[in-house]
Amino acid sequence: MLVTHCNVGRMATGNESSVTEFILLGLTQQPELQLPFFFIFLGIYVVTVVGNMGLIILIGLNPHLHTPMYYFLFNLSFIDLCFSSVIIPRMLMGFVTENIISYAECMTQLCFFSFFVIDECCILTSMAYDRYVAICKPLLYKAIMSHRVCLTLMAGTYAMGIAGAVAHTGCMLRLTFCSDNIINHYMCDIPPLLRLSCTSTYINELVVFIVVGINVIVPSLTISVSYALILSSIFHIRSSEGRSKAFSTCSSHIVTVSLFFGSSAFMYLKPSAGSLDQDKVSTVFYTIVGISDM
Repeated sequence: MLVTHCNVGRMATGNESSVTEFILLGLTQQPELQLPFFFIFLGIYVVTVVGNMGLIILIGLNPHLHTPMYYFLFNLSFIDLCFSSVIIPRMLMGFVTENIISYAECMTQLCFFSFFVIDECCILTSMAYDRYVAICKPLLYKAIMSHRVCLTLMAGTYAMGIAGAVAHTGCMLRLTFCSDNIINHYMCDIPPLLRLSCTSTYINELVVFIVVGINVIVPSLTISVSYALILSSIFHIRSSEGRSKAFSTCSSHIVTVSLFFGSSAFMYLKPSAGSLDQDKVSTVFYTIVGISDM
């Protein structure tokens, strides 16, 4: 919706003012696109929720699916379900009403967003490793991907998510917002919030570079090496049926990984002076399109 006032949620503190509420501009401010976008993203959200809930229930109830691959898929579905619920409902509000979010709600959304996006990076890496072991070392698969190893990988995934969320949110809480309270985005993401700060954001940008670098570059390299070894093994398979089956188990994961890591790297590992409109489009790819394509 178009914003008609810019001073909502400011509380005087001496000569400055402290923001208590933000206005989210949403994905677009063109009135003719608001309703179509609302129904498009509502449909994506419904498909995401139904699909992931269906996978969670199916894997949970079927003992034959209690294998490492489906264990990771179960956790990925849970993360995607929570991830989408943190982002899309608030986004939908922006299409039909002026989207005002309190400071506390904004920081809470940022915290959960950071947690789940890092979890997504780590679990996609674990799934790539699982596929590598299954295709390149099939005789040792059960020994390598034991129940204990799977639990350790998932514990590490959630631990990395907590650490990253605490780092990002803690650094954001130290900033002061005292000029503008309009966020040119559909969510409380780090780059648009840093642009509103009237205090130094150097530490925040350093934390973003370190945390995002660890959770994007390291997993990307790990996944790239895993799939290079997988492709090498696939090309050594003599039967065309065997090669086709091996490719089919990896193709959707490769597409998802490329979309997710590519757009997130573009978003956070580029100079902070980039266009906010480009940032919003990039964010759509790894917060909505990517998780609905899992």
